[in-house]
Amino acid sequence: MQAKGMLAGFSALLLLSTCSALYEDQIKKFDWRGVNVGALRQSRVDLNHFQPRILVSTNEGVVASVCVKTGEVVWRQVLEQKPRGDIKLLQVSGFSDDSSDTAAAPIGSNLGFDMLTVQGHAPALVRGWNTNMGALEWEWSTMPLNTERAQDGLWLYSKSVLYHVVPTWKSHLEVTAYFASSGHSTGSTSKVMASWITPESCLLSGTYYICIDGKQLISLDLVSKSAQAFRTALIAEPKSKLQPLAGLNGVVIADGKLISVNKDQAVCGDLQSSSYAVGSFNYRKILAYADVTSGILKINAVYLDNCSPAVELEQSLPFPEHFGSPSLNSFDCKLKRNGEGKGCLFLFSTSAESILAVQQGRIRWSREEALANVIDTQFVDLPLADTEGTLENEMKGKAVDFTSFERDIVSAFLRRITTQIVQIRSLFLHVIGLGPPPTATQRAGLVRDSFGLHKMLVVLTRSGKIFGIDNISGKHHWQLYLPNVKGFDNAEQMRLIVQRSAKHFPLQPLCTILAKDAVTGNGVLYRFNPITGQASEGGLLQLDYKVKQLSLLGETEKDFVKGILLLDASNKVHVYPQHATSLADGLYLYTADVKTSELTGYFVKYAGGQLSSTHIWNVRLGGHNSEQQIIGMAGKNPIEHVHSQGRVLGDRSVLYKYINPNLVAFVTQAPDATHKSILNLYLVDVVSGSVIFTMTHRKVRAPLSIVHSENWLAYSYFNEKVRRTEITTIELYEGKSQANSSVWSSLQAPPMPLVERQSYIIPTIVEALRETITERGITNKHVLIGTSSGSIVEMPWHLLDPRRPIASTTQGREEGAIPYIPELPLPTESHINYNQTIARLRNIYTAPSGLESTCLVVATGLDLFVTRVAPSKTFDLLKEDFDYILISIVLVALTSGSLIVKHLASRKLLKQAWK
Repeated sequence: MQAKGMLAGFSALLLLSTCSALYEDQIKKFDWRGVNVGALRQSRVDLNHFQPRILVSTNEGVVASVCVKTGEVVWRQVLEQKPRGDIKLLQVSGFSDDSSDTAAAPIGSNLGFDMLTVQGHAPALVRGWNTNMGALEWEWSTMPLNTERAQDGLWLYSKSVLYHVVPTWKSHLEVTAYFASSGHSTGSTSKVMASWITPESCLLSGTYYICIDGKQLISLDLVSKSAQAFRTALIAEPKSKLQPLAGLNGVVIADGKLISVNKDQAVCGDLQSSSYAVGSFNYRKILAYADVTSGILKINAVYLDNCSPAVELEQSLPFPEHFGSPSLNSFDCKLKRNGEGKGCLFLFSTSAESILAVQQGRIRWSREEALANVIDTQFVDLPLADTEGTLENEMKGKAVDFTSFERDIVSAFLRRITTQIVQIRSLFLHVIGLGPPPTATQRAGLVRDSFGLHKMLVVLTRSGKIFGIDNISGKHHWQLYLPNVKGFDNAEQMRLIVQRSAKHFPLQPLCTILAKDAVTGNGVLYRFNPITGQASEGGLLQLDYKVKQLSLLGETEKDFVKGILLLDASNKVHVYPQHATSLADGLYLYTADVKTSELTGYFVKYAGGQLSSTHIWNVRLGGHNSEQQIIGMAGKNPIEHVHSQGRVLGDRSVLYKYINPNLVAFVTQAPDATHKSILNLYLVDVVSGSVIFTMTHRKVRAPLSIVHSENWLAYSYFNEKVRRTEITTIELYEGKSQANSSVWSSLQAPPMPLVERQSYIIPTIVEALRETITERGITNKHVLIGTSSGSIVEMPWHLLDPRRPIASTTQGREEGAIPYIPELPLPTESHINYNQTIARLRNIYTAPSGLESTCLVVATGLDLFVTRVAPSKTFDLLKEDFDYILISIVLVALTSGSLIVKHLASRKLLKQAWK
């Protein structure tokens, strides 16, 4: 019995020793996650349910339930990615155009639904959901015969039947009916001849298919027995695109006015508004509409039966500009608790991809869904406190006028004393309550910390909205919105540029957004303070040319601003600000055409006060038939520091790294008759145009992720031959001698580098790769791997090292290289986001902190996740459980002991001298 107890205890001990977990008090201490659903597409507000809820579907393929009171996500279901996850229809039980129509299941039956969604087209998936917990109850699918035509297919729901409408443009419509819950066909598939239908002019409104033809509307009732076309005359041809009005069958919005093609549905034709929504109030149908005038959002409503105003629903409230243009999506009303009338909640979507809930004349809550589409981020240092700023100013004065400081040390001493007196005076006034009031940034806690871990995270989104977020707490300190801007051609997104950091006290930091005007196509520059979000240097600047390429120049001596060099479509060069123009002399630029895979190099020259560009080289990567297209590229981080220039080998010799700052990796993909798909890697020096190295992978394809740093490169792809994801790593070396140890020149480059390469198997789909970066580059490099499951794996470079030997050798052990194993391990303790899953992970950004050991990380996708990692552990920071009391006692004891021993030794020497 005793032996059994000892065996059980030993087994438990073994199990405990293999456990690896995060301490409970560390969860969300150094990280936070923002959960998003995406830009709103359809919504249903239900305040009269036993559990009030807001059901939404979004453009990101998400269905969710949102809390009415706070706007927090109650549950969320992230569907498949587009086009398979594109939501075509959201139908909630009891919310069809006919209010008597319901899809609730009878007792004991599983054929009903709380909510129904239709997504994708080949196949189309129809799913029934339980709205209380977000559980999938049933689903069925249908595969169209013609998948190309099915892309334009539409779905409508009427009286427990789903209708699939597939148009053949300028020919006919095919309408197929299915029982909504079971997916069985009703046996009726009709073909309706309609030669007037075009993709630009037609839409579906309830059961009516409506097209505009000049000054008339042509409509078809798809559920009626007679497929007769009706024509409705218009006063004038609409200038804007037609929009359907959910909740009213056969009603469209044309230039802000309501037009009905349904004889049984009357509308109030005198109304003029930018958005409408249909609901019920006092057992009568209500039409609500909302508009913004002079910064005031006005909500009005009328009864549909007689178009009389519903005064109880009228509201007006201030509407902030950073939300963009609002559009009323849905609303619902409920009897107040005190019985005094009804309270209504109006749900808005905006052009800035925000979701707003308005109730009782105020914005009750808002959700910033623009953060579901982040395209660029920057970590910006916070400003110094007043006392530190004064000291910084003093030290800067010393550095600027060092010779006078040496001549007059007395004045420097007096300046130091004066500074300290001012600091003591300000401290005393602050204690007694008579000091100057803190600034807005100080009140918000936006002051630089000792280790540079607290920063402002500036986030640029696809919709043109910019956020200033505290990277410690996740608080949104400010928001900006740039309307009518978008990304550039050639698959280039808008750019966020830091022109001046907060290190140059008392100058304020400066950031710039470079975008493309959605109307003219010309470039747009917007300059702002990243700490406060206020416009700087004139704010918005509309350029009169199209931007082709940009480059960041060095800092100017005048105001420490890094100039922005822009190359326009006619190859002319422009610099902002203009006083930084001279810094562009001798700069090299390159452009890359994604479709043709053509690279072009330019040389910029400054002469006679003017800048000019000269075409100097051209490289075509498209192949002999120009089939190859660039699917990925990666340059080196411009703020990267290389600490070690070589690698010590087993025989104590040094293998020097090939550190070319002008080296850019390009990856092209092309179809192949034999190998299906071919992936080509090119390493190109973009100053000289030389192709340094090429490599070909056969029977592989995207998704591709690539990271480039120092002398190494890592990229992932899908191997179709063995159907798995692989990562290939490459290292470049000059050899055992360096051509130039101080200055690199691409025009006098050393011979072609020695190339080490290796491939590894990773048991997951890779969505993003990024290297860690620190202030001085002393810390070990790790690669952050973002996976399709929403986790981020921190992979040490020595596991990806292409010099890992096949077998364990003495030289390999001397170098510290691990023997080669093709499979890469993914231990759970390497997941830096533990259980904080990041839905639809797309990109990872890194930035250095004030500590050499620590790297700041932000991961973007549908969600936003911010954390920090220490690849070599926090070697420059004391641990949290450091025993300060013990070390203080030891120091006091050692100091006291040394003083006592010194005193005894001196007495002993004195006694010896008297003998």
